[in-house]
Amino acid sequence: MKKISMVIIGIIFIGMIHTVSGQLDDKKKIETELIVTDEQKIILFGSFALIVICLFVYLARDIILRRKTPYDFTEFDSKKDKTYEKYHSDWTDDYEPIGSKNISQEENEFRITSKNSSLPDYYKILEISQNATSGEIKNQYRILAKKIHPDKNKSKKSEEIMVQINKAYEILSNEELRKKYDIYFKKN
Repeated sequence: MKKISMVIIGIIFIGMIHTVSGQLDDKKKIETELIVTDEQKIILFGSFALIVICLFVYLARDIILRRKTPYDFTEFDSKKDKTYEKYHSDWTDDYEPIGSKNISQEENEFRITSKNSSLPDYYKILEISQNATSGEIKNQYRILAKKIHPDKNKSKKSEEIMVQINKAYEILSNEELRKKYDIYFKKN
């Protein structure tokens, strides 16, 4: 957009210089009076109006291209008092502006639990170190699953522990989820 506006301004400037230089008469004294025809006035006014419109669209591009959210369609008291919302926002470091990638359900869960300081330590649940490889994670999961599986242990606690082990394995075995988990785990 900047390049286009610069080109338009350049063309107008060159046109103005050309018009002025064409008005000078070499035979007579150089007069400072500028003669502009009606056609030239129309061209100048039109190009000026085009520049103003392009500049307005460029400056308002975020508002024009903004997607509507459910917040826009509902009536909240915070909409009436924008200063309160501005200074009492719960946005954190991981806030992403409009138009960026969507946050996955797991990442949203990590963010919420890390805010509450209730993010579970999946490395401790699987009894592995934080720099464990995917093979070590898989082997440790199999060992714990054989030892704690509800079919071998009839206690209710074994079911709860097995659910935690499955969740920990699901997160740590997936490379992308593990990276996201590590980010929120280190913040905590």
